[in-house]
Amino acid sequence: MDVMEILTALVEPEGRADPYPLYAALHELGEAVTLGPGAIVVPGYEAIDSVLRDPAFRRPDAASFDRYLPSWRAHPSLAQGMDWVLNLNPPEHTRIRSLIARAFTHRRVSGLEPAIAAMTDHLLDAMAERGGDGTPVEFMHDFAFLLPVTVICELIGIPEADREGFRPIARAIAATLDLTEMSRLGLLAQADAAAVQLREYFTDLAAQRRQDPRDDLLSALVGISDSGDGRLSDSELLSNLTLLLVAGFETTTNLLGNGLRIILQDPPAGEAVRDGSVPAAAFVEEVLRYDSPVQLTTRLGGDAEVAGLRAAPKDEVMMLLGAGNRDPRRFRAPDTFDPLRSDGGPLSFGGGAHFCIGAALARLEATVAFPRLLARFPALAAAGEPQRRQGFVLRGFDTLPVTVV
Repeated sequence: MDVMEILTALVEPEGRADPYPLYAALHELGEAVTLGPGAIVVPGYEAIDSVLRDPAFRRPDAASFDRYLPSWRAHPSLAQGMDWVLNLNPPEHTRIRSLIARAFTHRRVSGLEPAIAAMTDHLLDAMAERGGDGTPVEFMHDFAFLLPVTVICELIGIPEADREGFRPIARAIAATLDLTEMSRLGLLAQADAAAVQLREYFTDLAAQRRQDPRDDLLSALVGISDSGDGRLSDSELLSNLTLLLVAGFETTTNLLGNGLRIILQDPPAGEAVRDGSVPAAAFVEEVLRYDSPVQLTTRLGGDAEVAGLRAAPKDEVMMLLGAGNRDPRRFRAPDTFDPLRSDGGPLSFGGGAHFCIGAALARLEATVAFPRLLARFPALAAAGEPQRRQGFVLRGFDTLPVTVV
């Protein structure tokens, strides 16, 4: 197969369900492969890592969107997304990221561990109540979504009564990360409606915090926005609150679902975490490598080299993170799940200036959750086939039914 045939297969249902044989075929073509004029595909670990860390490569900007999707400004979900720190380049990226990073210091994240443990136990109690008679429990909704959304909402300062309704709204906006899927399934209108709804919600909540500040991220960012010193505009504030909500649970939700799926298919892997012979943190790192919650990220070429290929300034450089995590040049037996491997280091949270700001929080949540889940439900088992989510960029499940007794 050539590179175009492989990429076409990757976005088909079978390819989305199991992209890893196709990634193996890409690895045989090289660390980086020219897709055609103006496009390079990068499946190699070292090549991806070098691009992520090289400031010459930049995130796609408004000019690149003008070339590929001239009508993007008419869509609120895409227009707001251009203000996301995820999509910005320096100096705007540096300015906004430094402000948001204050909420994700090592001390503040590690200090959340007792609260995450308590939230986990509360959700496990609810699962036990629902499934105590053998009735299947929906893990993705009842646990994998609720834990990270509760944590990120606590950080932002979103009232508890509002949280449950965020899942369909945030999921609709998250679809903007996979424009090919949006076009095929007609999801852009849903994403636009969700973006408008969430912006209205955060506009109102920010107004409340101006009147009644609290010890939360929203109050801190509102204070910065209102200072008038140019560090954060009102539009940047509202747009990045949406990003924090969406990114704050999407990756962790997928991480939890992908990890449990591995355990259900390979019970000894779960037993090793349960009895402590495999540290939970090592298990989580291997889940991130073996079945990455994020499969793809892109950059614009910076007139620099990618594994010997020249990437011109307007060239699109597509980095397949999931392929890099299975690169046989980097990992021994890359298709084997081995949480005790000595050659770890997944690319799942990116790298360089755009390394995921919430990576430590996602790792902490999963590291706390899996041992408690396995200890609480030693008879945990699959209850039918799970349903994968439709997109390619974000890899996870929509449903993952289990029995807990």
